[in-house]
Amino acid sequence: MFTTKIKTRFFEADPVGIIFYGNFFQYVHTAYEEFINSLKLKINFFNDYEYALPIIHAKADYKAPVRFGEIITVNIIVTKLKKSSFELSYEILNQKNIIVTKIKTVHVCVYKNNFKKTLLPKELFDSLKDHYSTI
Repeated sequence: MFTTKIKTRFFEADPVGIIFYGNFFQYVHTAYEEFINSLKLKINFFNDYEYALPIIHAKADYKAPVRFGEIITVNIIVTKLKKSSFELSYEILNQKNIIVTKIKTVHVCVYKNNFKKTLLPKELFDSLKDHYSTI
């Protein structure tokens, strides 16, 4: 499991002071970038000329509100790992360690020049496998 903390900001809230639901996808993408960078891969998948890892499916379940100024914890677990794709499950916890949101994203490996699906590079597959869990 990979874990990071993010401070919510005033501009991310709605007029009632609760974080706007769409911003949770921004939080998990920030955590996703940190997670991929923490793997210290030879390929920089955010700026590679050959491969890309676009999200092909995303879903969220909102359990409780979060107010601006809170520091949230984002946990990431690899919950599916296939030859060309992987699923990440995110748990977002508030400062009381209560799960407030659960999000899943599915990423597929494609060639950047034609967006045709291809196998995950071995180094990425092996690194993701180290974070795999069926929770």
